[in-house]
Amino acid sequence: MTDPLFDVPDGLPRLLELMRRLRDPETGCPWDIEQDFDTIAPYTIEEAHEVADAIERRAWDELEGELGDLLLQVVYFGQMGAERDLFDFDSVARNVTAKMVARHPHVFGDESRDKSAAQQVRDWEVQKAAERRAKGDAGVLAGVALGLPALTRALKLQKRAARVGFDWPDSGQVLAKVAEEAEELAQVRDDPDRAEDEMGDLLFALVNLSRHLGVDPEAALRRTNAKFTRRFGTIEAELAHGGRSPADATLEEMDAIWTRAKRAERV
Repeated sequence: MTDPLFDVPDGLPRLLELMRRLRDPETGCPWDIEQDFDTIAPYTIEEAHEVADAIERRAWDELEGELGDLLLQVVYFGQMGAERDLFDFDSVARNVTAKMVARHPHVFGDESRDKSAAQQVRDWEVQKAAERRAKGDAGVLAGVALGLPALTRALKLQKRAARVGFDWPDSGQVLAKVAEEAEELAQVRDDPDRAEDEMGDLLFALVNLSRHLGVDPEAALRRTNAKFTRRFGTIEAELAHGGRSPADATLEEMDAIWTRAKRAERV
């Protein structure tokens, strides 16, 4: 007997019905029934990162699947919202559509399209600030999500503060601040609690430097992570030719291979 689920039109309608079935308190999946907003949120963050990873690796054959996994998270939240009479998937879609129309008067209204992308970003920020004020979020830093990756949140906080003039005039002064924070960290490196505090200050200063240099700190660190993974893979591969693993090699041997891999990348 064919499950009635497959009588529902394919695509989004079937996905929404699938989630409703999974969450049905009598006939659904025990694991899915137990989930709530808090337990699903970490999966949402993970799936978003996997989408970004597929794009960064240009893994176009994987991207469709990763986007489906991310869409499932939104469907999950929509179903849980409907169960609590908070919202549903359709209201989420209506809300974001209305917001995008309001933020693009040059496309859906009478405003001129004769503007640069940079001007549109500035207009976008003005519109978002007005929306925050309308919600009662009057503070300059209001609305910068706590759940963002720390580097990204630091960057957003700094951009908000810079818009009202709280910023270093040039990158040279930021570099000096980085050096100052590094020295303060060096002085307390034997005290874990104080070291954590100073490390945070140093990272915040480095994010500030990234901003002044026009570099996205998250992208920069992802690039270095990929570089480290690639070069360490070279160490493992070269050692494996001799029947060994990194655990069998000395630091000097591994460093020599690392240096060769680094030079080869620059050729």
